[in-house]
Amino acid sequence: MDFDELRVLLARHARPGETTAIQGLYIAKVERSGPPTIEMSGTVLAVLAQGVKRLAVGDHVHEYRPGEFLVASVDLPVTGHFVNAQPDNPALGFALALEPSAIAELLLDVGPGDLPRPRQGPVPAIAVGDLTAELLDAAIRLIRLLDHPGDRVALAPLIQREILWRLITSEQGAAVRQLGMAESGLHHMGRAVRWIRDHYDEPFRVADLARMSGLSPSAFYRNFQVVTAQSPIQFQKQIRLQQARLLLTTQAHDITTVAHRVGYDSPSQFSREYRRMFGTAPSRDAVLNRRNTPAA
Repeated sequence: MDFDELRVLLARHARPGETTAIQGLYIAKVERSGPPTIEMSGTVLAVLAQGVKRLAVGDHVHEYRPGEFLVASVDLPVTGHFVNAQPDNPALGFALALEPSAIAELLLDVGPGDLPRPRQGPVPAIAVGDLTAELLDAAIRLIRLLDHPGDRVALAPLIQREILWRLITSEQGAAVRQLGMAESGLHHMGRAVRWIRDHYDEPFRVADLARMSGLSPSAFYRNFQVVTAQSPIQFQKQIRLQQARLLLTTQAHDITTVAHRVGYDSPSQFSREYRRMFGTAPSRDAVLNRRNTPAA
């Protein structure tokens, strides 16, 4: 599979902030590998033309490189970094946002007989698959449109629809299809994930989240672990500590105040769990992060 043209296109159009003139298309060029950082995955298709990226979701580690794609069908906190990126050999890739409404529209337009047999049970929210020649060709044609502004309005939506079709019918298509189905198990898990993200500082009962998702507590717990690779409590803890790190980096708060703001009753427990996740005490981590954060 030839990635030469994709590498050239991505290198030419990579910009700070990663956004492009095509809605939902983001391009990344990374010249130096940094330590793993926590970020939100978004609901995306991600493809690399050069380099390797490693993502950890709960206890699961995903790695992808040219010839593979990563799909994220729930917006989850992930720990990620590019491996061995260097100025003379940067990582180059793109991400395309997956919109549930566009997937739902495509599913309505095709008959059930045109789709692969539905997978039974929950599917992981993040997965890696083999990139097909057809999917690569469609991606290159979409990125070419950055050089042809007059064609973008008419052609970009058509090519994005083609990319969605290639994804929906791929080996990882089950998760993408569920993203567009309002009554799918993935949709219900997404509802619980969003509730925890929006109320990360509040205690909750698994039974309440299960009721919100229309499942029994035991079924909800099993499905949540399959989709997110974490238990609900582990997921909430990751969101809390991620938010705490942001507060400590951007605002002058003491550790006790931050611990309480993100939902911890015990500052000592907060410090222990923070150190376990980020490898250093919250006070020291805050100093290092402020030092490394560019001034606005």
